[in-house]
Amino acid sequence: MNGQVARMWSMKEVRPGIRVGFTDTTAGNLAFHVGDDPARVAEHRAAVAAVAAAAGGSIAWMNQVHGAHTAVVAGGEQGSAAPTADAMVLDPANVSGPAAGLAVMVADCVPVVLVGTGSGGEPLLGVAHAGRPGVEAGVIDSVVSQLQHAGAAGIEAWLGPSICGSCYEVPEDMRASVAARVPQAHATTSWGTPALDLPAAVLAQLRAHGVTAHASGICTLEDSRYYSHRRSQRDGEPEGRFIGLVTATPRP
Repeated sequence: MNGQVARMWSMKEVRPGIRVGFTDTTAGNLAFHVGDDPARVAEHRAAVAAVAAAAGGSIAWMNQVHGAHTAVVAGGEQGSAAPTADAMVLDPANVSGPAAGLAVMVADCVPVVLVGTGSGGEPLLGVAHAGRPGVEAGVIDSVVSQLQHAGAAGIEAWLGPSICGSCYEVPEDMRASVAARVPQAHATTSWGTPALDLPAAVLAQLRAHGVTAHASGICTLEDSRYYSHRRSQRDGEPEGRFIGLVTATPRP
């Protein structure tokens, strides 16, 4: 996105006026908390907003803490106005500008974007940061419940790239703890040690709520197109975060 690297990521229209996308490393690091130059991060975010047709600061960001709280946002929250949460739902009454969107940052955790339709036909949007603590704490239950409380029907979800169950090695007691909450999380690495399958766990939680869900099938540890916290620790790569993004263009 800095003019030296061709952009490879894109967004697709999943419903009229609603677009979903997941960035990759060609969008640059989008997190301020990993030691990158803040001016460069801000430039990357502005470029992503332009691609998302949501220029003017109308993408809402959040300060993620590996919890289960869902914030209801007006759109455009960033900096000191960004909520401390691991999921967001966009208040359709406050959509403004050419488009309004929600972003969720990850680098191995599962980025989830959700789209539903309100009783008046308005788009209802959500995102969730589903890492191991969030999956165990119920962040998916929280965001789906908030969307349903807002009147969402026909909820559909897209999971972005994340670490897979064959790669996400964890201690046995951690696997047992998470699997006690979500049995589908129980996994074994390709080398035979305890692991967690976060995408499988998230899919199970979504489907338990009647949400139609789509998996990415991409492992961040194995695919260098995406930032991976574990790969950066293993190989000494610079830390970075990519995002899941959903935008809606207001109806006339």
